[in-house]
Amino acid sequence: MFERNERVPITKEEVRVIALSKARLKNGHTVIDVGCGSGSITVEAAMQVAPNGKVYAIDQDEEAIKLTKENARKFNVTNVEIIHSKAQEAIGKLPNADAIFIGGTAGDTYDIIKLAYNKLKSKGRVVIDTILIETMYHSLKAVDELKLENVDVTQITVSKSRKVSTGTMMLARNPVIIISAEKP
Repeated sequence: MFERNERVPITKEEVRVIALSKARLKNGHTVIDVGCGSGSITVEAAMQVAPNGKVYAIDQDEEAIKLTKENARKFNVTNVEIIHSKAQEAIGKLPNADAIFIGGTAGDTYDIIKLAYNKLKSKGRVVIDTILIETMYHSLKAVDELKLENVDVTQITVSKSRKVSTGTMMLARNPVIIISAEKP
């Protein structure tokens, strides 16, 4: 149901469901979505923390910002602030958060996780999703150095059906790795 653009990534529905569950969101929570892309995590998180919570969506790509705004309007979520900026410049200016999602990082995942840690409340959750092994490595290194607790690594492989002339086949999508952890 989300508006999409081929140039802007979207977190697929099945991955979103698991990522959101790892954050353990509640009404009143403050959430930061780093690398918001199309805004699919932003919108669904905003719905979960409403009516008293807020989501801050950050992306450095102007197309992503436009699409996130469009999806926020489409789903009528008003508890969202959309920020066109590099994460490294924006995170420090935001309030402390109960959960931080880290998606697109343009290769700066390690540094962004360290900045995010400083904005997490005690018992706050960080949820990182990636398709790259290198990002997983840098994420786990940062999580270990920061001594985050309750670390969980989940790999998700989703296949979707496609009609072909003789029936229906399953077509696999890229595996996604979700790392979640909690600040002591």
